[in-house]
Amino acid sequence: MKSAETLVLTRDAGAIAPPLSANRVLRNTYWLLSLTLLFSAGAAAVTAALQLPHPGLVITLIGYFGLLFLTARLRDSGWGLISVFGLTSFMGYTLGPIISHYLAMPNGHQVVMTAMGGTAAIFLGLSAYATASRRDFSLMGGFLMTGIIVAFVAGLAAIFFAVPALSLTVSAAFVLLMAGLILFQTSQIIHGGETNYVMATVTLYVSIFNLFTSLLHLLGIGTSNE
Repeated sequence: MKSAETLVLTRDAGAIAPPLSANRVLRNTYWLLSLTLLFSAGAAAVTAALQLPHPGLVITLIGYFGLLFLTARLRDSGWGLISVFGLTSFMGYTLGPIISHYLAMPNGHQVVMTAMGGTAAIFLGLSAYATASRRDFSLMGGFLMTGIIVAFVAGLAAIFFAVPALSLTVSAAFVLLMAGLILFQTSQIIHGGETNYVMATVTLYVSIFNLFTSLLHLLGIGTSNE
């Protein structure tokens, strides 16, 4: 599922080195992100092993946006952490049937592993670049928000009207948009624009999730056409 999350545009910080608070937020974000990815992967593995059905588009949207709203409301309390794990575990559950579908294809294991490796390489590379260069990518915020909303609506249209070409275009667009979102969110943390590591984790998790599923779709189409 491709989904948009509220992006908060804040002040520009031009310091040569990130402040201590930014370092702490960045460290906590990566730590929490690692744990949520593990929980999400575990949920996906269990769902795939048990061959549980996908909950469907409607339930997925309700569950995702409901848990996202709850996390945003609870982000400043300990309950926010529980909500984050609930959100990422639910998304992992929805991912299990998707992975099972691709594993059943010819060369399915190669497709899944390539998408996983590509996602990891893109995330680590962009995060390292944003952290090392300390460039301010806050100006990308408006473009990313608009692009994500347009791509999200187009993705729904591709599902309801069964337009494979549009679905493929949406997946390619989401790869680029999620790459930009990774740069944007990492820059926000470094420059003090995002001070809540719970919401920073959610944004990066959503980026990784959509990046992975988009690469799966693109690679899966390429494999099925061989």
